[in-house]
Amino acid sequence: MGRAPNQQARSRSRLRSRFALVAAGAAALALVAAGCGGSGSSSSSSSGGTKEKGGTATYALPPSSTPNYIFPYTSSADFSVVNASYLQDLLYRPLYWFGVGETPNYNQSLSVANAPQFSGNKVTITLKHYMWSDGQPVTASNVMFWLNMETALPSDYGGYTGFPGSIVKDIKVVSPTELTMTMDKAYSHNWFLYNELAQIYPMPEAWDKTASGPSHCTTTVSDCKAVYSYLDAQSKTLNSYASSPLWSVVDGPWKLSAFNADGHVTFVPNKSYSGPVKPTLSQFKEVPFTTDAAEYSVLQAPNSSVDVGYLPEQDAPAKPVNATVGKNPLNGYTLDPLYSWGINYYVMNYQSTTGNGPIIKQLYFRQALAYLMNQKSVIQGPLRGYGQYTIGPVPVQPKTNFLSPTATTGDPFPFSESKAKSLLTSHGWKVVPNGTTTCTDPSKCGPGIKQGQAMNFQLPFANGTAWITSEMTQLQSNAAAVGIKLNLKPEPFNQVIALAGGNCVVTKSSCNWDLANWGGGWDYFPDFYPTGEELFMCGVPANSGGYCNKQNDSLINSTLTNSSMTPMYTWQNFISPQLPMEWQPNGVYELTEIKDNLHGVTPQPVTLSINPENWYFTK
Repeated sequence: MGRAPNQQARSRSRLRSRFALVAAGAAALALVAAGCGGSGSSSSSSSGGTKEKGGTATYALPPSSTPNYIFPYTSSADFSVVNASYLQDLLYRPLYWFGVGETPNYNQSLSVANAPQFSGNKVTITLKHYMWSDGQPVTASNVMFWLNMETALPSDYGGYTGFPGSIVKDIKVVSPTELTMTMDKAYSHNWFLYNELAQIYPMPEAWDKTASGPSHCTTTVSDCKAVYSYLDAQSKTLNSYASSPLWSVVDGPWKLSAFNADGHVTFVPNKSYSGPVKPTLSQFKEVPFTTDAAEYSVLQAPNSSVDVGYLPEQDAPAKPVNATVGKNPLNGYTLDPLYSWGINYYVMNYQSTTGNGPIIKQLYFRQALAYLMNQKSVIQGPLRGYGQYTIGPVPVQPKTNFLSPTATTGDPFPFSESKAKSLLTSHGWKVVPNGTTTCTDPSKCGPGIKQGQAMNFQLPFANGTAWITSEMTQLQSNAAAVGIKLNLKPEPFNQVIALAGGNCVVTKSSCNWDLANWGGGWDYFPDFYPTGEELFMCGVPANSGGYCNKQNDSLINSTLTNSSMTPMYTWQNFISPQLPMEWQPNGVYELTEIKDNLHGVTPQPVTLSINPENWYFTK
């Protein structure tokens, strides 16, 4: 799973998150064995000076993006990085933590539970000694509380993948520290950990209640609906967060001391935190900004109040090809680009009712469009060097063993008008540069394509992101050179998602569109394996273009029960050149600016979490 369209689909506007239309009944997918890790701390953003105990670090929130939902069992409407990373995970720890250095790997040290133990189709989970701030231990029953809620109300969790659902046949609380699950068959250990167990948050007994008093969702699935309704309603009363007896019961490193619905949030250390890294700071504050320009003005001010902020892309220094960053325009700050663990693309509607569906289904056409997307030019131009190639379903950076060793790390379809033209002419099209290319030989053009049919497509894209606008304008010009007419339509992000993420795949309705670009692609979080069951398989809701290839499905299914790298690489090598969607550059998530006397911020997690318990000032 991952985050992409909808409020979640971090449209590269830094509100990025996952596609809310997750596959409720999609087949589970196994993928690659990744290294387990265990670092509980980060390196310094700069060196030198004497470490200070205490201090207040202030963090700039993304433009017009503020936390607005505290309950970690979050519906798709509020399932965002802003809520998860900047609020919930600071207070409430997931059962398993991911992110070691600049990798998305499993972090043993920061996980609430020990590594799961597998025996055939059975998994045993044992909890470490963690305490809730009300003095109660974190127990296996707290894990069962979450699992029962997910069983009772799967559609109310924005990260639902079908787990526990049909793949888990039996769950038992063996003791206060041990829980077992029996699956319908043996699955890849890594997939089950990274993409299923990764989603669980233990929930305290103090939350198992309704407005009428204590309830029993922990043991009785039928009680969970009423409990969820109560907790959901409480989570919508934003200004009560800091004083709420519910939300003050935490097992994370931080507690709320102040919360304002406008985005001003103050955290203080949780003195009962049982994890390996205790906060050094006395306070951690988040502050809102309406625009990146307003935030940048604060950063530029003498003695700026912001300790960790961001440099707007339009103000960024050009990055030399072989460098990490360009010259920082800010004095007193260290510039550190943050890239997310994700890929970027624009979608094509294979089921389009405009008449263009048969064209989109042709691989040669998708290849021609790929040769017209100049990823290198976009990265070096409007992204000013702060971007990465998208080459397939697995990110090129950070370097992990998820990526096939035979995969190219450069543009797999380097810009070439001549190759695009050759593909079209060899398949029965009369190419008219700066005119309209038409089919002159339907037997070569492909099934369903008619004599004289024109290459004329509508392409709505999310406005407001300068580099996406520039990229789309460039693509339109490149396509026109070979007679492909792309009618660009800049629209608000939510409108593009409403169109491309509508009901076409599931209900076969609302299919009257050809191409669409919400700008943000897909992030692998909180399912950290770059798997394909939710995004590339036939009929799954997040496969918004309706790509369907039975060989692809078979290759994905072959990874289900095999933790070996080989099936994952075989699938990846097949799907990347198939172009189920059109790859486009993955722009930097954030150009983070860190005050020189603040340490522990880097390396920044590619999972987009923040860990201010690692941070400290020096004199």
